[in-house]
Amino acid sequence: MINSHIDFIRNKIANLPYGSAFVVSDFTDSIDYENAKKCLLRLEKNRFIRRIIRGVYDKPYFSNLLNEYVSPNIEQVVNAIARNYSWKISPSGLTALNSLGLSAQVINKYEFYSSGQYKTYQIGNISIYFKHKSSKELLNLSFKSTLVVNAIKEVGPSSSDYCIEVIQDNLSNEEKHDLLIEASGTTKWIYEIIKTICDQDE
Repeated sequence: MINSHIDFIRNKIANLPYGSAFVVSDFTDSIDYENAKKCLLRLEKNRFIRRIIRGVYDKPYFSNLLNEYVSPNIEQVVNAIARNYSWKISPSGLTALNSLGLSAQVINKYEFYSSGQYKTYQIGNISIYFKHKSSKELLNLSFKSTLVVNAIKEVGPSSSDYCIEVIQDNLSNEEKHDLLIEASGTTKWIYEIIKTICDQDE
């Protein structure tokens, strides 16, 4: 039975893009938790997958140029952690600015608001911080709307025309429409900037 479960999970992972990260619960729709956990441990032992942190694995990409496996995809790892705990998350601080193209600064500290508890993870020289946030700006907004609100907070009330234009370019018309509705309860100065982003100055 365990061999058939291993084959099932192996085939499922084989169809994922390189860099994909996953947790045990990603496979419990077909296999019970304990058996799925055993299968991942076996696949890690066989070097088919890589353990990133406790409970989180990825399908590593091997670079022929570097002759080594490349570093984990942090976005994939963060989303896997969030799925594992059923958290809703959103980038905050400089992470939010990077996500929207407002900063090209290379960072080794990733910050996220989370509907769960405060947690910190270390992956090599990369730090990942989850900060608890229960406000409606996280729980009642879509991911893109929350991302925009967090980025505006980071930039501050004096958001430049350049920042506004970059955010505009990152939003579809549908996302702008949703942002106007979803963020209507945010702080007044934030919403004024959002109206400018969505071409609703009047």
